[in-house]
Amino acid sequence: MLTYGVKKNMKHGKKREEGGALYNFGLFLFSLFYLLIYRMKVTGRENVPWTGPLIVCSNHINWFDPTLVARAIGKRRQVCFMAKAELFDIPYFGNLISKLGAFPVKREEADRRALLTALSILDQGKAVGLFPEGTRSRSGQLLKAFDGPAFIILKSGAPVLPVAIKGPYRLFRPIRINIGKPIFVDFEYERESRKARREKIKEVSKLVMENIEGLLEDAV
Repeated sequence: MLTYGVKKNMKHGKKREEGGALYNFGLFLFSLFYLLIYRMKVTGRENVPWTGPLIVCSNHINWFDPTLVARAIGKRRQVCFMAKAELFDIPYFGNLISKLGAFPVKREEADRRALLTALSILDQGKAVGLFPEGTRSRSGQLLKAFDGPAFIILKSGAPVLPVAIKGPYRLFRPIRINIGKPIFVDFEYERESRKARREKIKEVSKLVMENIEGLLEDAV
């Protein structure tokens, strides 16, 4: 596996980072919801770093996935999710998810603003949540990853926390969330040629999805 050290210009908190009152209240509500309705079971929570920049990458099978991943990680980290831009146009809801740390991405184009927002959040030593597939998999099978998440990984130098959600979402049936160990990638993005960058983006995309696939297979 590729390894690296987090870039020196990345900011690290001195104590564990917790979400604000609104974020933690949301976690409390979803804790009750998932434990009572879906019998949520989480493994690997000890793999979540308490401080420093972090990119959380998960498979995507349902609209509820961001709240499920946030609940699985818990209070130890607030995760700022990249979400499709259309959600932010919904009255009240868009404002709510913005306050919870989410930020928009235009999926039909290479959204430079969304990429810069993600990099800015990481530069503050916070956690960003990404779904590399870019959309929900209706079959539950992993889809091909988009290039954006791998670009953010390489550009930021932040570790990646792979997460696997094993459904389906059915009332009173268990949903399993398996959190893997952080992935470290060694690559000096700015110093490499355009061709080398493109090749590395494909390689990292494959690496992340392979880790998620392995976690799905190990989920019990």
